[in-house]
Amino acid sequence: MSRVEAVISDFGGVLTTPLIEAFLAFQRDSGIPLGALGQAMATLAARDGVNPLVELETGRLPERDFIAGLEGALADQLGREVRLAGFSQAYFAQLHPNHELLGYLRSLRERGVRLALLTNNVREWEPLWRAKLPVDELFEVVVDSAFVGMRKPDPAIYRLTLERLGLAPEACVFVDDTDVNVTAARELGMRAVQFRSTDQAIAEIELALDGQSA
Repeated sequence: MSRVEAVISDFGGVLTTPLIEAFLAFQRDSGIPLGALGQAMATLAARDGVNPLVELETGRLPERDFIAGLEGALADQLGREVRLAGFSQAYFAQLHPNHELLGYLRSLRERGVRLALLTNNVREWEPLWRAKLPVDELFEVVVDSAFVGMRKPDPAIYRLTLERLGLAPEACVFVDDTDVNVTAARELGMRAVQFRSTDQAIAEIELALDGQSA
């Protein structure tokens, strides 16, 4: 089995507190149920023939158009005017760094393990999420879906990350909190860890570094 040379990490929900906490805070503060948000996106997808979140996270749909579409669909669904101005700032205010995992990754760098970040994200949100982490200090490669026009679990975005690292799949451990993203990484030949807790993820990364399955 090939030696692991790099760890590729997701951003939200791995290097931060769980995303659901930020969405629940939005629900509490706005009075808009999360189910209504999901239904609004389904309505837009049916109307336009494309998933608006996919379009947003691949840089094909500007954030302002995404928000405007959601406001309209939510207004129709809830029977009242909806304003989502300031959503991104409120969302990121509830998202906090996972300091324990970041410290562990820093220790991996000191052990000679290379680090990359692979995130499905929003072009306009780059200043917000980068401000949460020591990105340039830790990661030699950063692949952001909104700037490369593809997103996880599309195999092409994993291949692009591997190409930028100059490594084969089997030389990398991939960490993500979403099962379909983990499955896609495994299918490409990477060792993969589905993040459920910091202690669990660190233990499984260590197993992979020791040459055991992850």
